[in-house]
Amino acid sequence: MLIDGVFSGGGIKGFAYVGALQVFEEKGYRFKRVAGTSAGAILACFIAAGHSAKEIEDILDELDLKSLLDPPNLARTLPFLKWVNLYFRLGLYKGKVLEKWFYKKLAVKGIYTFNDLPKGSLKLVASDLTNGRMIVIPDDLASYGINWRTFSVAKALRMSCGIPFFFEPIKLKGRDGENIIVDGGVLSNFPLWIFENGHKERPLIGLSLNNPREDMEPQKIYNGLNLFEALFITMKNAHDKRYISRKHEKNIVFIPVEDYSATQFGIDEETKKKLMQIGRERTVKFLETWNPP
Repeated sequence: MLIDGVFSGGGIKGFAYVGALQVFEEKGYRFKRVAGTSAGAILACFIAAGHSAKEIEDILDELDLKSLLDPPNLARTLPFLKWVNLYFRLGLYKGKVLEKWFYKKLAVKGIYTFNDLPKGSLKLVASDLTNGRMIVIPDDLASYGINWRTFSVAKALRMSCGIPFFFEPIKLKGRDGENIIVDGGVLSNFPLWIFENGHKERPLIGLSLNNPREDMEPQKIYNGLNLFEALFITMKNAHDKRYISRKHEKNIVFIPVEDYSATQFGIDEETKKKLMQIGRERTVKFLETWNPP
C-alpha cells in the first residue's frame, strides 16, 4: 500500500525511525512522498533515494557519529578555540563532514540534485533567520533566485539539520544577498501540514519523536539554562501543535523518546538498539488499530 510520510526532528533520537520503518516494510507499506525536519529529514532523504530499512540500518550502524563533528583545525589541539568559533562562525562545528557524508550516501543511489528525484517526492524544512521565515526545500528555492532542479539534496539536508550553535549555519546566496539558514526545527519540528494541498492522493502518516500532547510533561524552569531550553522547545513545537488536532493524531505514530538526548553523538550500540526497539513497538501498536482514511 502506498502512503505519504512526515517525520519530526529529534537529532540522534532518530534511530527510533529505523525500527518504525522496518515494521512498515514488513507490513507492505511503501512511502510515495516524504517530508521531514532535521533527523526526520535524514530519514526522508534516504527513503526518497530508495534506501530500504535494512540499508538505512546498516548505514547508521557502521557510522561513527563523533566522526561527523569537525571543529576548526586549531581547535583540535586547542579545544577552547571551538568556543571562539561559536562566537565568530556561529557554531561549534563546521558541518562540512556531515554534508559530505550525506552526499556520499545519497550518491550510492544516484541522487545528487532534486532533479534526480520524482518531482514533489521529497520536501525538507529549514529556517531562514535572515528573513525570519520558514522555507520548504525545494519549493521555496525559486524565491531566492535558485534553480531547484540543480540544487544539491545533500546541501538541503545539511540546511535542515543545522542545529543552532552546534553546527555553523549555511549561508545561502540568493538574489538579495546572503541568508543565514539553520535547522528547520526552529520553526516547524513536525511539518505535518506540508502535504496539505486541498486533497489527499493517498493516506498520510506522521511519525513524531514525542508523546501525544496530553502525555507530555510540563517544563520545569528553575534557572536561566532551564529557561533557554524551555524557550527553544516551545518555539519549535508551538506552530505544529496549533495545526495538529485530534483528527490528525489518529494518523500519527508517537514514539516517546524524550528521555534521550538529541545531540548525544557518543551514543552506544545498546542505546541505538533500545531506540530502534521503541520505534518498532510503537509502530506495531499503531498499525494494529489504524484505519487508513
